[in-house]
Amino acid sequence: MIDYTPGYALLLVVTGLIAGIINTLAGGGSNLTIPGLMVMGMPPEIANATNRVGVFLQSLVGSAGFKKYQRLDTSELGPILLPTLVGGVIGACAAAFSPSWILKPLLLGAMATMALIILVSPAMVAPPEGTPTRSVRGNAAAWLTLFLAGFYGGFVQAGVGFILIAALAGSLRYDLVRSNAMKMVCTLAFTGVALAIFIWQGQVLWLPGLTLALGSMAGAGIAVKMALNVSQNALKWFVFIMTVCASAAAIWL
Repeated sequence: MIDYTPGYALLLVVTGLIAGIINTLAGGGSNLTIPGLMVMGMPPEIANATNRVGVFLQSLVGSAGFKKYQRLDTSELGPILLPTLVGGVIGACAAAFSPSWILKPLLLGAMATMALIILVSPAMVAPPEGTPTRSVRGNAAAWLTLFLAGFYGGFVQAGVGFILIAALAGSLRYDLVRSNAMKMVCTLAFTGVALAIFIWQGQVLWLPGLTLALGSMAGAGIAVKMALNVSQNALKWFVFIMTVCASAAAIWL
C-alpha cells in the first residue's frame, strides 16, 4: 500500500530539488529519489518507473535552460540522439521485464568505472580548454558509447548522467558544460521513450511522480545557472564526488 501523506509529499519535493541540481551538474540524483519513493511503500520496479516522471520534466527544464544560454550544440543533436534512443528503447524494454535484483550490480559497476576514469584519466571527462570537438558521424566508438549510455539509462536511470558525460566528453571531447547540456537532451529523449513503456506497463504512479517533478524542475533551473558560473576543474571534482556518493548510496541500498 502506498502511503501518500503531506509529510511524504514535502519529502518528495525537497528530494526532487536536490536531485534536480545533482542530475543537471553531474548525475546520481535518482539514488535519492528512488529510495524516497520506496519509503512510501513502492516496490523497486514501480519506484524506478515513477521516478522517470521527475527525470523527464527536469531534463526538459535543463535542456531549455542550456539552450537559452547558448551552451547546447544543436548541430549534432540528431546524430547523438539516434544511438541513445535506440539504446534507451532496448534498455527500457529489458527493465520492464527483468527482475529488480539486476539493477544494483549494474549501477555499482557503472559508478565504480566512472570514479576510476576520473582519477586515472581526468582529461576523459574534462578535456583541456580549446580541445576540438568530434562528430558522431563516422565515429563508431562514439556511436557505441552513446548506445550503451542509452541502454543503461533506459534500464536503470540512476547514474546515467555519469555515463553520458563519459560518452560525450570522452568520445566527442565536449567540455563539461556542453556535455551537461547535451546530456540533458539525451536524457529527455530516452526517458520519454522509457516513460511511455512504463506507462504502457501500468508501472507509473502519477501523484507522487508529479510531486517529485515539482522539486526536480526547480533544481534543474537552479543548476543550469550554477553550471555557467563554475570552473571546469570545480565541475570535474563535483562529478567525482557525486560519483563516489552515488556508489556509496548504491551499496547502502
